[in-house]
Amino acid sequence: MSTLRVENLTKTYGDVTALRDVSFEIEDEFVVLLGQSGAGKSTMLRCINGLTEPTSGEIYLDGEPLSGSRPTVGMIFQQHNLVEGVSAYLNALTGALDRATLIESLFQWNDRADKLRALEALETVGLLDEAHQRVSRMSGGQQQRVGIARALVQDPDLLLADEPVASLDPASAETVMRYLKKAATVHEATALVSLHQVNVAAHFGERFVGLRDGRLAFDIGRDELTQERVDDLYGDVETVALAERHAVDGSPAVEDRRVRP
Repeated sequence: MSTLRVENLTKTYGDVTALRDVSFEIEDEFVVLLGQSGAGKSTMLRCINGLTEPTSGEIYLDGEPLSGSRPTVGMIFQQHNLVEGVSAYLNALTGALDRATLIESLFQWNDRADKLRALEALETVGLLDEAHQRVSRMSGGQQQRVGIARALVQDPDLLLADEPVASLDPASAETVMRYLKKAATVHEATALVSLHQVNVAAHFGERFVGLRDGRLAFDIGRDELTQERVDDLYGDVETVALAERHAVDGSPAVEDRRVRP
């Protein structure tokens, strides 16, 4: 597993400051990024994966600056961004685009190691038996699991996921999160996952980074994620599926708060 270090990260868009002097470090953990819509979560992930250039500050992976190409960072998006006309296997294989072209992947001209890696990734997310099924015929949850497999084919040291279960029903969301955590564990990748569903976050997260108005609100372990901290982070917002969850593993009871965009 790897160490991600964010130092004094700031990102501005004109007169708007999306991130302001944010610093934290994560290592060998499954970390959940929490905060209201507009708090800076997506901007944080985009800065880490290189889709957005920070205004100031530094981002390091294993002590090396994250700049230029990022072959060690795998990204899982809310929208699956799959090639729907082809199979789950071929979609997973496109994760090797840093080692082969799109045409080579679609025509299966990759080397044997990449092909085996794609099959192993599908097995990790429970879709090996569906490898040759077109993703257009799959459920939303299955498609997101194909997205996880595609990210694993990159052989990443760091897995990022931006609201990976936002559009899924509760059962599918739990399944996707279970496979995402399994993927990070099996492939020994540190993970940073942005979520709105606090009850899901509390169940799967090992550590929690909270953002409020672009600033770091907290950086805490699972035992410290109390209802009071959640209320302080989200404030007076609509609560969906209000119910306290007392997990058998001793994790704190937290309401399911989902902030409207």
